[in-house]
Amino acid sequence: MIITRTPFRVSFAGGGSDLPSFHQDEPGMVLTAAISKYMYLTVKERFGNTYRVSYSQTEIKQEADEISHPIVRECLRQLSINQGLEIVSIADLPAQSGMGSSSSFTVGLLAALHALQGKATNAEQLAREACEIELGRLGEPIGKQDQYIASYGGIQFIQFLPDGTVSVDPVICDTRVKRELCNRLLLFHVGGERRAGDLLARQQGRSEENRDALRHLCCIAKRMRDVLSSGRDLNAFGHLLNESWHVKKSLESSITNPRIDELYLRAIESGALGGKLLGAGGGGFLLFYCEPHLQERLRRELAEIPETPFGFDPHGTKVIYVGEDHF
Repeated sequence: MIITRTPFRVSFAGGGSDLPSFHQDEPGMVLTAAISKYMYLTVKERFGNTYRVSYSQTEIKQEADEISHPIVRECLRQLSINQGLEIVSIADLPAQSGMGSSSSFTVGLLAALHALQGKATNAEQLAREACEIELGRLGEPIGKQDQYIASYGGIQFIQFLPDGTVSVDPVICDTRVKRELCNRLLLFHVGGERRAGDLLARQQGRSEENRDALRHLCCIAKRMRDVLSSGRDLNAFGHLLNESWHVKKSLESSITNPRIDELYLRAIESGALGGKLLGAGGGGFLLFYCEPHLQERLRRELAEIPETPFGFDPHGTKVIYVGEDHF
């Protein structure tokens, strides 16, 4: 039996520039971080030659090609696995809520299947294979940032280059700065889960008219990285988060809605310097930057939506258990 643990993520700025419609012509850039909320995948050889896959529902199939879950089916195909398996997923956060859950699932499952075959992998391989499955085999209209941050972990400045390569650069900053940044970030679940692909497909359809806005988001991502690297005036990060949200809202009308706008305004009036809705938009989690002495006031103002405490995860996907029969 193999168990993997793969982090979810919070994306600070640059989302949308990782879509092919943008980075095939000029580099896309995102600043993103893995967090201490996880997708767990358990893979175990199953007696007989059937497949039992358990997620929000349970499937029992005779053949891998019959599996309805598209990511599971394509991962098994890609690795040419034809033995009976039991695959179970457990997540700390709900699916389709802007935290990169689908890609965390893909990366974690690939890591587990490779380990089951006794093969060593690295972050670049897992991210690349996850992109091939989600963007290539399944044709999802999504970007590449989620697969890479799930594989690498940490706080990363990621560039998506026109030749198809991806450059992953850890943000070099003092441990104190990372700790203080985490202490100033608050995460709230607003609900209203949605398929990111549907929203991103509409954004891709407006890629040319959005190009200047996406360039602006890339610039903000670089400025945020520089704030962290310099370790000075961390509140500038909060103001840039606010700037990023207002630019992001201009990409497509369905990114936000009146309830999200109202919650955001109340948070700013209660002391937050900035924030954003995570993921493609429409629902999920709101992230805010707020100085510690104002956080209780912010929590009281947003008391109707649950807060989700979190930390940063430095490692990316990991195999956390290998059964004795695989030593």
